[in-house]
Amino acid sequence: MLKIVRTTPYTDQKMGTAGIRKKSTVVEQPNYIENFVQSIFNVLGGVEGQTFVLGGDGRYYNKIAIQKILKMAAANGMKKIIVGQNGFISTPTSSRVLLDNHADGGLVLTASHNPGGPKGDFGIKYATKTGGQCSSAVSDKIYAETKQISEYKTLDAPDVDLSKIGVQKLGNMEIEVIDSVTPYVEMMRGIFDFEAIRKLFAGGFRFVFDAMNAVTGPYAQRIFEQELGAAKGSVLNAVPMEDFGGLHPDPNLIYAKELVDIMYSDNAPDMGAANDGDGDRNMILGKKFFVTPSDSLAILTDNYKYIPAYKNGIYGVAKSAATSTAVGRVAEALNIGYYEVPTGWKYFCNLMDSKRITFCGEESFGTGSSHIREKDGIWAILFWLNIIAATGKSVEEITREHWAKYGRSYYMRNDYDGIDVDLANKLMADLEARLPSLKGKTFGQFTVSEARPFIYNDPVDGSSTQNGLVVYFTDKSRIVYRLSGTGTNGATLRVYLERFETNDFDKNMQKFLEPLADVSRQIGEIVERTGKAKADVLT
Repeated sequence: MLKIVRTTPYTDQKMGTAGIRKKSTVVEQPNYIENFVQSIFNVLGGVEGQTFVLGGDGRYYNKIAIQKILKMAAANGMKKIIVGQNGFISTPTSSRVLLDNHADGGLVLTASHNPGGPKGDFGIKYATKTGGQCSSAVSDKIYAETKQISEYKTLDAPDVDLSKIGVQKLGNMEIEVIDSVTPYVEMMRGIFDFEAIRKLFAGGFRFVFDAMNAVTGPYAQRIFEQELGAAKGSVLNAVPMEDFGGLHPDPNLIYAKELVDIMYSDNAPDMGAANDGDGDRNMILGKKFFVTPSDSLAILTDNYKYIPAYKNGIYGVAKSAATSTAVGRVAEALNIGYYEVPTGWKYFCNLMDSKRITFCGEESFGTGSSHIREKDGIWAILFWLNIIAATGKSVEEITREHWAKYGRSYYMRNDYDGIDVDLANKLMADLEARLPSLKGKTFGQFTVSEARPFIYNDPVDGSSTQNGLVVYFTDKSRIVYRLSGTGTNGATLRVYLERFETNDFDKNMQKFLEPLADVSRQIGEIVERTGKAKADVLT
């Protein structure tokens, strides 16, 4: 039975680059999820007759939120919802399923790489019919709607059984429950040389993948162990859990500690990899060897011809402004398109839709291509495995040969977490005001050649976006300052450090970058304003 529920608005539902991300205790408030979802439906002009894709990474409150959304969709006249079995679907898969079914939109319930559980985080990402994120203009309209919403529609009906694959009805709406792993496997099979990778594993290549008790555990078991023949047990932490088994599902050197310990042991496998909560981020490791996401993007781009799907050429490549300049040198050598964009996958989507780029990536462990409109963790890992199978070289050998050819960008991100939001905003505003005065100044061994806000003028839609502040030095070093919107506890100031080297590729990264880190704190007045003498997290 249709119900019209009166509600009062919340004022904190402003969308970030993909959706909302809040503490679980926040979204458990009465009507919180309903207000946000109804606001999306309202801004779209209603969803009557439309088809959506729905699912999530299995974190806490997903099951409850999915049932709420199903009943609201039916009450709002939606024609069909395609939902992953038991509510599970990775972000890359949701994009593919949306495109394959010509769906009108999608909702993915994830807080990406943030912790889960009753005291953890929860999020909802809204995807458009392109399979990617909505524009800032649309997200602003949704936020405005959340501040004035007064009612939402739902059905008074029992919960839907999502354990059984097949079609069922909720009111007049069709619900198709799918095995979300199969379409993803088929997509990967159409991109990479699975037979070559099978031979690699059959020849004794040792591989370990950490799913971090998140959504890609079943995907990884199907692909790496069953399809490609990696040894049984190669996939660690394969069972999705509401709190990720207490793990922080962020694939970096700090949080993927179990994997790092394995790969830096004396009996390390040949390659290690990890995904985040919803499967769109990745980390690549060789034996006692870490590949930075910036280098990974550059290496994949330089080796695209080894991949069947790209052997006839690629349009170009794009990176976020904060990502190192390594891929820019590759693009120049290959004479392909090259773009620097603000943080946020929606900027890559415009470039992919207009066939300006094929590959793209961010320093925050996200890499992808135009096969979908999201970053894709397993895709990046399979890309590496395909290169290894084609060349017979190790992760370290491939990376070192790349440095010898293009030089190395020593690169690190310093995160200053939990800063008061007003304080963080003032720090950035004051720094921006000081930028013009920095040109020509010397800080230790570094002389500023240019200092300016990063401003991106989109070649597709003509929009202009400012995202962060950049200080360039005469020796090709860079410092990028940016406030992050992915946390739930205050603001995070991210400071990105980059130094270029053409000869010595075995420097201690942290030691080599520490003088630049000191300069970043000095220029940003970080210690004086935040009281933090060092970063909380180094990646």
